Amino acid sequence: MLKRKYIIELKKVAKFYHMGDNIVKALDGVNLKIKKGEFIAIMGPSGSGKSTGMNLVGSLDVPTHGTIYLDGQDISALSESELAQIRGRKVGFIFQSFNLIPNLTALENVMLPMMFLGKEKEKREERAEELLNLVELGNRVNHYPGQLSGGEMQRVAIARSLANNPDVILADEPTGNLDTKTGIKVLEFLEKLNDQGKTIVMVTHDLELAEKHSDIVYWLKDGRLNKVTKGKRRIYHSKKKPVKRKE
Repeated sequence: MLKRKYIIELKKVAKFYHMGDNIVKALDGVNLKIKKGEFIAIMGPSGSGKSTGMNLVGSLDVPTHGTIYLDGQDISALSESELAQIRGRKVGFIFQSFNLIPNLTALENVMLPMMFLGKEKEKREERAEELLNLVELGNRVNHYPGQLSGGEMQRVAIARSLANNPDVILADEPTGNLDTKTGIKVLEFLEKLNDQGKTIVMVTHDLELAEKHSDIVYWLKDGRLNKVTKGKRRIYHSKKKPVKRKE
């Protein structure tokens, strides 16, 4: 069996913000390695640096100090245009507040990331329809976000995150605005993507969710990596059926 390589590496990564005369250390020297195909949860109280770390990994921001490798490429000092290309090709985002554009249909929202990479309209539509069918929303393609339930909007967001077939899915509190039943369904979609080889990095404050659905839980406190614990995802799945993983 081939050893999976690290798809994400953070080496002494820090992110500081100047607030008047004060310096806020959102992240302060974090070292972290994530293997390709893992399902990772990042836990920590409000203000611990969870979302800051996700934004750095997702090329939405650059570190004050340290180095970030995404699939072997140093993304720490790239230009904004270079970061935009990395985001488009390598990373898909799922947000707690869905972040759908209200005046675009579900189909158009899913098509949007592909437009930024210059894909032809016909291919964008075909791919978007395929993904909306994948998340069981084939009958909602022409609905606007305001016509969808919270769970349906989050499933549109999942479909959008897959538009350019990224290697990494970053999910920031993906069930935070959902009821328990709908949240479980969203997690099932994320697990299915993980079983297909996608690397999932999920930020959450829900301990039960983090432990049950992840391979590893990283705990942040005051901008530092406080501890690392094993998740129960493999144990949980082994009680139902074997999970095939791509190496």
